[in-house]
Amino acid sequence: MTDPEDLASLLASGEQAAFHGKPAAAVGVLEKAVVLAQSQGRSAEMAAAGWLLGVALGAGGRYGGALTVLSPLVETGRAEGAAAEHRLFAALAAATVASVHRQLGRHAIARASDLEALELTDGTGEAAFDAQLGLASDAVGLEEPDEASSRLAAARVLVPARADEWWRQRVRLGWVSAEVQMLEGQVDEAVASALAAVERAEHARAPRHVAKGLLILGIAQVSGGQLPEGSDSSLSGDAAATLRRAATLAESLGTVPLVWPARALLGALVAEDDPAESARSLAAARTAVLALAADLPPGVRAEWLARPGVAALLES
Repeated sequence: MTDPEDLASLLASGEQAAFHGKPAAAVGVLEKAVVLAQSQGRSAEMAAAGWLLGVALGAGGRYGGALTVLSPLVETGRAEGAAAEHRLFAALAAATVASVHRQLGRHAIARASDLEALELTDGTGEAAFDAQLGLASDAVGLEEPDEASSRLAAARVLVPARADEWWRQRVRLGWVSAEVQMLEGQVDEAVASALAAVERAEHARAPRHVAKGLLILGIAQVSGGQLPEGSDSSLSGDAAATLRRAATLAESLGTVPLVWPARALLGALVAEDDPAESARSLAAARTAVLALAADLPPGVRAEWLARPGVAALLES
C-alpha cells in the first residue's frame, strides 16, 4: 500500500502548480492524486483533488474536461445526507463550473450554478465567498448593476479582517470590484481596483492571477481610466503596454482563456499604429479561440463560436 503521505505531497504539488505555476503542470499530478485517493478510500482527499483538477483544467482552457471532472463532485455533494466535506467541495466545484460558463459568455447558466454553490454552503467561508463573488460577476455579464453591487458587498463581508488571509479571494475581489465599477461608469476607480489586484497577486507570487489582473486593468484603461499617481512605472498608463504584458504572461503560462481577450483587444487597439503587431496579435487570439472550442461539447462549441465577439474575430 502506498504511504498516505504520498497523497498529501501530490495534493500540495498540484495546488501549488494550479495557483502559482502553469496549470498544465498540475493536471497530471492531480489526476494521480484522484486515483490514489480513490484506491485508498479517502473520499475527502479525492474531492479536493477533483476540485483542484477542475480548476487547473479550466485555467488552461480545457473547459470540457473541467466540466466532466467537476459535475460529479456537485452531484455527490447534492445527495441527501452528504458529508460536510463533500458539500464543501461540491460548492467549490459548482462555483468553478459557473466560472467556466461565465468565461464562455453563458452568464444565466453560470448564475444557476453559483446559486447552487451558495445553497450548498451555510453562507460563510470560502465556498460561500466564491458563490457570492461569482453571482456579482454574473450580474455584470447580465448588465444588472444593482444586483452586482449587492452580491459584491455580500462577498466582501465574508473576507477575514486579517490582511494575510485569503490572498486568492482578495485578488478576485479586486477583479470583480473593477468589473462592477466599469459597469457603473467609474473607470478611474476600476483602474485602481485592478491595479491593487495585480499588486496583491504579484505579492502572492501567483502569475496566473497577475495575468488576469493585467487583462482587467487593460480593459479599464481602454475605457479611459487613469492610473493613480505614484503607480508602478512598469504600468505606464498605456493600455496597449498593459495588454501586451497580460498576453505575454498568459501565453507563457498556457492560460488560453486569458490569451484570446488580451490578444484580441491589443490587436484592435494597435491596428492603426502597428498593423504588423495587430495582425500577429489577432492571429494569436484566433488560435486561442479555436483551442478553447476544441475541448467543448458540440452544442456548446457552436454557441461559443457564434458569440458576436468571437465570430467577428474569426471573420477578421
